[in-house]
Amino acid sequence: MNEHPERLLAGDEAVARLNALIVALDDEEQVRLTLDDGQLVEGVVAARPSLQVFREGDGNQGCNALLRLEPLTGDAPPHYLWLDRIREVFRLGSA
Repeated sequence: MNEHPERLLAGDEAVARLNALIVALDDEEQVRLTLDDGQLVEGVVAARPSLQVFREGDGNQGCNALLRLEPLTGDAPPHYLWLDRIREVFRLGSA
């Protein structure tokens, strides 16, 4: 898992989008996510992500948040996804 996101988001609109995604990802919610590359990922939200501020080496700063998504069934490892990659959240229900 990369602990620094590939993309940092800055500006009111981008941060508002991240906050809207955070609100949509309730603890233990079963979800289907559409990612920026079109991939669909399903799982259970382990815990609501938190907005984080990062600073790059050049001094620029921005935000992102990391989501831990547990598998719906089985013993597969969890997915770790940066919220900037999520384009759509579809709620499947609660675990």
